[in-house]
Amino acid sequence: MKKAEFLDILRKELAGLPKDDLQSRMSFYEEAIADRMDEGKSEEEAIADLGSIDEIVKQIAEDTSLVKLVKEKTRPRRRLRVLEIILLILGFPLWFPLLMVGLVLLLVGYLLIWVLVLVTYTVEVSLSVAGIGSIICFFGYLTNGEMNLMSLGSGLSAIGAAILFVFACIWATKGTLKLSKAIVLSIKRSFMKKERSK
Repeated sequence: MKKAEFLDILRKELAGLPKDDLQSRMSFYEEAIADRMDEGKSEEEAIADLGSIDEIVKQIAEDTSLVKLVKEKTRPRRRLRVLEIILLILGFPLWFPLLMVGLVLLLVGYLLIWVLVLVTYTVEVSLSVAGIGSIICFFGYLTNGEMNLMSLGSGLSAIGAAILFVFACIWATKGTLKLSKAIVLSIKRSFMKKERSK
């Protein structure tokens, strides 16, 4: 891939960045390619050293705040006409509740993922408490002169299950954190891309 083609594709992928950020990133990559070429590498080798465009865009998306991307995307490109303002005001009773319902549904869907993690931790605590309680009951029976092996067995089983369930808790937490990061990164990348109609 040639330098001009690489920079053109990168500019299109980063079109949603604020203009200052976009210019800064483009200058950085132009200089990086030039520096590598000064070291004796060919244009293709210099570009290959930088990594794929997807990797670069992913790294830039991780480094850029979502708030900055949303502000850039929602910044008006032109002034609203009087008719558009009137339509926005008259349509407010319709579009605003629909917008709020959509946002609430997205939030509830995201929170449900974390509820599943909370359930795994609740099961972990329940198994631990039940196991400890059963073992305490076993010793209580012993003080009365009774031998209740069922209480001891169920207590040890519950504690064993709790120990194994720790791995489920760790897996659920790590998976949910990865999913959350992927969702945020996906949202950022969608804000960074140029709209097709432009």
